[in-house]
Amino acid sequence: MTTPAYLRFELIRTFRNRRFLILSLLFPIVMYVLIAVPDPHEQDVGHTGISAPLYFMIGLAAFGTMNAVLSSGARIAAERATGWTRQLRLTPLRAGEYIRAKVVTSYVMALCAIATLYAGGVALGVRMPADRWLSMTFLILAGLLPFAALGVLYGHLLSVESIGPAIGGTTALLAFLGGAWFPITGGGFFQDVAEELPSYWLVQASREGLGAGHPWGAHGSAVIAVWAALLTGLAVRVYQRDTKRI
Repeated sequence: MTTPAYLRFELIRTFRNRRFLILSLLFPIVMYVLIAVPDPHEQDVGHTGISAPLYFMIGLAAFGTMNAVLSSGARIAAERATGWTRQLRLTPLRAGEYIRAKVVTSYVMALCAIATLYAGGVALGVRMPADRWLSMTFLILAGLLPFAALGVLYGHLLSVESIGPAIGGTTALLAFLGGAWFPITGGGFFQDVAEELPSYWLVQASREGLGAGHPWGAHGSAVIAVWAALLTGLAVRVYQRDTKRI
């Protein structure tokens, strides 16, 4: 099996999974409507200077994309359990290409979640120049790198029975600590902890809509880079250990 053929297979299989699509795309937009619609004219959520439609559009996009990217781990765990990974070893497909196909598929799902939330944001009055939409999207995709590595790590570390709760719990906790549901401001221990998590900087991508310079700065970029490097290293190590057993 060639790499393009396997990637096509992964994309078709993913988009045919209706339950997965509903949870990945419909749930975030429903949450967005419930949170942002009651006060669409709020222009300063939590004294952040960001409007409610824009802030929660990105907050829910962070939640949805984290879930979409981590879902690659669930597919890896399921294939390990059924022996599909062993069968792939008999094909020309390389191990690294197998992992990349999972990550690319999860990123495609993340882009679908972003597009869905953007449509909801526009419907609620979010307006900005095209370059800001693009740069904001780039920041979100870059901020997902640690979660892509975490998905692979989970897939080779956890069983089918345990990975669902692990992904759900991780997404909910990091979305909460990252400020997806409410702005984290005012300083103090809680904000100090939040600022060291990649989920916080995913949500901060909403500041790109204000056009007030790079919303991450050196601190945010360093947090994303360190978490991505750390989790990638762990994922590679667990992957190598796991594949030796197959």
